[in-house]
Amino acid sequence: MAKMQYYGTGRRKSSVARVRLVPGKGNVTVNGKSLDDYLALEIVKREVKRPFEIAGCEGQFDVIATVTGGGYTGQAGALRHGIARALCEVDAEAYRPALKAAGFLTRDPRMKERKKYGLKKARKASQFSKR
Repeated sequence: MAKMQYYGTGRRKSSVARVRLVPGKGNVTVNGKSLDDYLALEIVKREVKRPFEIAGCEGQFDVIATVTGGGYTGQAGALRHGIARALCEVDAEAYRPALKAAGFLTRDPRMKERKKYGLKKARKASQFSKR
């Protein structure tokens, strides 16, 4: 029998994470590296593992993820979103209510605002001078 795999796609800002959950010991691999090697800050690493804590299934699944775009906090948010969605594929009745209450299944809509013509950035204008 083939190994069970569960997929989830997470997005935040301009980052996209394609997450695969495999039954295992709780190892997290991102772009071929371990989570400790890929992300430097402890707070960001803890944020990636929060869906497992809230669902109450730490150490039951190995995470294999591919992340592209954005910075490290955006990528961590995309990873968290993808893990939460994959956990809903595992057992929706058990995990979905807790993950939904924590807000992990909602995609963060905040994006970078586009640059407007006549301005230097999205809102930054040149200094006003009367003469």
